[in-house]
Amino acid sequence: MSKDYRELTRDITAYTSEMRKLVPDAMQGFHALSRGASANGAVDAKTKELIALAIGITQRCDGCIGFHAKALHGMGATRQEIGEVAAMCVYMGGGPALMYAADALRAFDQFAAPQAA
Repeated sequence: MSKDYRELTRDITAYTSEMRKLVPDAMQGFHALSRGASANGAVDAKTKELIALAIGITQRCDGCIGFHAKALHGMGATRQEIGEVAAMCVYMGGGPALMYAADALRAFDQFAAPQAA
């Protein structure tokens, strides 16, 4: 089974837009938390995104993997960095983490590939 992380993130984005209409205060709160947690501080934003990707892998969350792989690609992360983070996830999470670590690399590669017109 191959996953299309570009399509997956587009689909989730469409439904989070619906969530913003239904529960705007809750969604604003989530976005405020996201902005605050991921801002540069003692730990830089890119490192925080790598941590978020690792959590997505170990929690087996396709959406998290997709969105954080996309963000990391946009931040200039390398395929090597994704691989090393994925290796730590496998070390800490065993076989199930390996399955999602491979998907995280797939997601990063999909966002790194030129998009078809």
